[in-house]
Amino acid sequence: MAETTTGGRTPRVSAGVLIATAVVCAALAMGLRQSFGLFLAPMTAAHAWSASGFAFAIALQVLLNGVFQPVCGQVADRIGGRPVIMGGAVLYVIGILGMALSKDLPLFTFFAGLVMGMAVSAAGMPVIIASLTRQLPESLRSRAVGAGTAGSSFGQFLVVPLSGAAIALWGWQGALFAMAAAALLIIPLALPINDRPAAVAPRAASGAAPGSGAAQDETARVALGNALRDPSFWFLFCGFFVCGLHVSFLSVHLPGFVASCHLPLGVGAAAISLIGLFNVAGSLASGELAGRWKRRELLVGIYASRGVLMTVFFFLPKTTVTVLVFSALMGVLWLSTVPPTVALCARNFGTRWLATIFGLVFLGHQIGGFTGAWLGGVVFDRTGSYDLMWIIGILAAAFAAVVHLPVRDGPRAAVPAPATA
Repeated sequence: MAETTTGGRTPRVSAGVLIATAVVCAALAMGLRQSFGLFLAPMTAAHAWSASGFAFAIALQVLLNGVFQPVCGQVADRIGGRPVIMGGAVLYVIGILGMALSKDLPLFTFFAGLVMGMAVSAAGMPVIIASLTRQLPESLRSRAVGAGTAGSSFGQFLVVPLSGAAIALWGWQGALFAMAAAALLIIPLALPINDRPAAVAPRAASGAAPGSGAAQDETARVALGNALRDPSFWFLFCGFFVCGLHVSFLSVHLPGFVASCHLPLGVGAAAISLIGLFNVAGSLASGELAGRWKRRELLVGIYASRGVLMTVFFFLPKTTVTVLVFSALMGVLWLSTVPPTVALCARNFGTRWLATIFGLVFLGHQIGGFTGAWLGGVVFDRTGSYDLMWIIGILAAAFAAVVHLPVRDGPRAAVPAPATA
């Protein structure tokens, strides 16, 4: 079993232990945040809140998650992922307890939107997988990122039904207290993540390519400047915007779309569960393929497949079978974009500031997520159906497939050092 090292220091834990604990950590963090939609009906009924007010608080969480992600990534790049993830776990507890005890909507929005937005940024998947990428040898990175992404989806599949059962057993407030207690488990799960950067060594040469030893020692300002001036960064940013738009639209509105098609209510819940279950396989497969294929072509294929699948589903009659088959196939493509996107960030910009740079790319995902959740509601309110939103999703998939074609799949060429006498 391979062992991980941190900054050239002695081995800490085996790669298997590191990956396993990180996967469970990601599963718990994702499962808890994906459960909040279950509380809309009981909490709005108990407090006489509007559904749109509750939904705005959760949408604000998605947006602020993206805003805070580069900040948390920058801190993780400087001091290591472990303290950031542990701090995020503490914020999880505070945010969930605050949600449970809030008596008015503004206070609930503060805890569910602001506090939980910071918590999800600190203890969420981007920081976890960036730390994994930095701590593991290159031969294991794509596989580990795929496992971490699959773990997040398994958390959606497992924790969400458990949260629903907790609501049935203890009521919405008791369920939130139980979720806050579960969030504390993130702290011991983060202990093996020990990727604190070693002391910076003297720069060997100027103009080194990203991924080289010299590039690993560049300052955050230089690294960010290089990334922001690179067209490939913006292509990845725009592609991840589309991913977020798809994910949030379907997460928030697929059950409502199913209901508008006069299908049983259980079909909507089953659809979301199937997406999470099948994304486990999709993320694992994507992690394997990202280590074997060109990551650029893999992303083009994923987004093009999404567009084809959504187009076929749009024209098919909406039955229980077609909805569940669509959900299973979409689950395979759900977060399979993450391993190749992380791999491209690492290859093009190095791993020293990976959490920061991927955090900025992830900001595009969350802006898209806010857009998908909000725009889906606006379209339905204005037109009485989701047809226009499906068309927007299909066109966005085509755009994402095309925008990844010019992405550079590898580090920039090194600039030769000046000749010396």
